[in-house]
Amino acid sequence: MMPSLKLVRSGLNRTTEALAAELALARPGSRLPAWTDLEWRLASAVAVAHGVSPLLSRLSTWQKPAWRLFLAAQREHVEQRHRRIAALLDRIDDGARDVGVAIVPLKGSALHALGIYTPGDRPMADIDLLVREEDVGPTTALLHELGYVESFTQWKHRVFKPVDSNPFAGLGEHRDTPVNIELHTRIQERLPVSAVDITTRIYPRHARPGLNPYPSTGALMSHLLLHAAGNVCGRSLRLMHLNDISLLATRMLASDWQALWDDGRPGSAWWALPPLRLVARYYPHAVPPIILARLERECPALLRTMSRRWTLTDMSCSDLWLHALPGVEWSRNLTEVARCVRNRLRPSAESVSERADMVRTQVWLQGQSWVTQGHRRRMLTWLTRPVPRMDTLYVVRAALEPAAPLA
Repeated sequence: MMPSLKLVRSGLNRTTEALAAELALARPGSRLPAWTDLEWRLASAVAVAHGVSPLLSRLSTWQKPAWRLFLAAQREHVEQRHRRIAALLDRIDDGARDVGVAIVPLKGSALHALGIYTPGDRPMADIDLLVREEDVGPTTALLHELGYVESFTQWKHRVFKPVDSNPFAGLGEHRDTPVNIELHTRIQERLPVSAVDITTRIYPRHARPGLNPYPSTGALMSHLLLHAAGNVCGRSLRLMHLNDISLLATRMLASDWQALWDDGRPGSAWWALPPLRLVARYYPHAVPPIILARLERECPALLRTMSRRWTLTDMSCSDLWLHALPGVEWSRNLTEVARCVRNRLRPSAESVSERADMVRTQVWLQGQSWVTQGHRRRMLTWLTRPVPRMDTLYVVRAALEPAAPLA
């Protein structure tokens, strides 16, 4: 039986903040939480949703047998899936060399290539690749040769999936989960309606056929921060994102941080303050104070003020309720506020199409009546009662199943 959503919400908050502290501080001998069975199950849901169960397997000091078994199993699945991803990247590299296309593997792939994570540490939902617009055709042909078909297109990327792939429906990472590929020609985020584009910082000036690294550590950091900013704006941040940034930050020199301002425009890195503040909250020694001070001078006043008190729970799926205007505080002027409200009241054709693609392709949305209701009916529901997030409910229900790993 599903417990009350009020109880689930408070449990998600408590376990999210505890797991963040356990991962960030890795305190030897930290006390085992006196949680109920429900809270331990919610903790497993949080670890999965935030992508940190394999890292906790290595770093958590909590000696609860069922918890240790769950984390160890998750790490094993992630390590085996990583081998598949690494082999696929090798095939993409060979194919790209053959056709003369330069490709930049993004985010998780780059962090692994730098040795920041070892195989099994960090799950990867998919492989993100950046190519020039003129190389989309040959890259698509290459992916077809590798057994991939285009699943859908969004404003940020094209999504390719393996032919005859079936998503894994259950709690956590699984070795057999299909490896999707997201093909990008731009690196950009809408915050919340106007796009911030940093493609010129990410694509190497002298790229060669095959797989290419980011042009610098600072370029990779810029991308991780912009990606995190987009997730904070949409309240879908993950603890894994903060961990990525903290680990890369410890490798950076003062000069590396200058990449945030490489385009030379005053205030061009205003969006980096909220994610870096969250990193500093949970990883106190990762971010140089001088960087935070400089970004505070650039960040719009409302966002600067509100982000001071944000927690991981507030800005992630651990906050159970949907928000009527997520990200409106990122608006830099009244025009953007008006556009944000208008888009919420009357979604564009692009938004409607993206929603339909999500319902069709995401296992956690299938069979949920809420997501197929008309927009007016959903708005009326928002006005009359709190509405839970479907992604959060999916992982919570999976964790509460009698056959779930902590049973």
